[in-house]
Amino acid sequence: MKHDRVLIVGAGPVGLVAAAALAAERIPVAIIEAERDLPDGMRASTFHPPTLDMLERFGVVESLIADGLICPTWQFRDRGDGPVATFDHAVIGEDTRHPYRLQCEQWRLTRLLREQLAQNPDVEFIYDARAAEVTQDENSVTLTLERPDASHETLRGRYLIGADGARSAVRKSLGIGFKGQTIPEIYLTLSTPFPYHEAMEGLTNIAYISDPDEWFVLLRNLRLWRLLLPTDPNEPEEVMLSDARIEQRMQQVLPKSGPYEIVHRTAYRVHERVAEHYVQGRVFLAGDAAHVNNPLGGMGMNGGIHDALNLAEKLVPVWHGAKLEGMGRYERQRRKVALEVVQQQALRNRSILNQKNPQTRRAFLDDLRATVSDPERHRAHLLRTSMIQSLRDLENVE
Repeated sequence: MKHDRVLIVGAGPVGLVAAAALAAERIPVAIIEAERDLPDGMRASTFHPPTLDMLERFGVVESLIADGLICPTWQFRDRGDGPVATFDHAVIGEDTRHPYRLQCEQWRLTRLLREQLAQNPDVEFIYDARAAEVTQDENSVTLTLERPDASHETLRGRYLIGADGARSAVRKSLGIGFKGQTIPEIYLTLSTPFPYHEAMEGLTNIAYISDPDEWFVLLRNLRLWRLLLPTDPNEPEEVMLSDARIEQRMQQVLPKSGPYEIVHRTAYRVHERVAEHYVQGRVFLAGDAAHVNNPLGGMGMNGGIHDALNLAEKLVPVWHGAKLEGMGRYERQRRKVALEVVQQQALRNRSILNQKNPQTRRAFLDDLRATVSDPERHRAHLLRTSMIQSLRDLENVE
């Protein structure tokens, strides 16, 4: 029957990983994407070690590595004094098959997965279709779609996964709360081919630069450096994104002769929010639809992929007849991670970077130095920031 399938709303990394995991178990899926093609914006780019371990099952990691940049180390720096603490993933070499962060654009993963899924007769892609409403009964879920011409159509499935981002129409349709806060500053991200690694002594490919007046983050991939700058929300966007203002800020970060080449620019609001429920009947939320956080630490996409695989693992037995109540453990496990790990680590990173009190700031930086110089603390810190520890802790959540 056509409706005997799982509907997946959103064809980003989370939706496609969930689809790939279910399709591998011969469960039919229909993937609904609001855009005409897979999104290819400059969004998440950090793959953490356990995420790469998990993705090996799909045969995509070698291609991601070929298109990405392996980063065994990352660091906190002081804007004036340089490196404070450099963390080395080699110390967790026995805990993962990939002891490094991989810098690679998320759209490369979605295209690799689509290439595989498109060959599966049990997988259907539906583009140019925006989720409008979700209803359900004891046996099925009905999804109403809106097309670009304002026409509507409906799809039915046995279950539905909402992986449709922070503004999730699925979550809103079900009336699920999304409590949290909005970070005061706007985040401005700029991409440039300028070789920061040649101009800044001791710079690692991932660096968080602390400063009481203006902190920033530098992230390198195979082709570009990405610069993230906090920005006054009262500054008009036309000024913030103008060539002159961007050049001024780039020169403040690192003065050089001649203008910077800017390949990409974007400004966005940052939120810290977690859905009140991840499971409502036959509908499940994952990724940004379930939780959003600031990008400091690269935990958003990775946490979403972990959601997708946890969800799929629990949905397979339910598909084959286990009680639907079994999905409750998915919510208990992954919501705990969002609240206690992802949000807290991202907020801690931000507090270190923009701390203005001299004594508190000195204490933060001294603690980082002490952490990296102590082998046990160094390893514990990397297990936590790489998200390995959160995955281990989940086993204790019933």
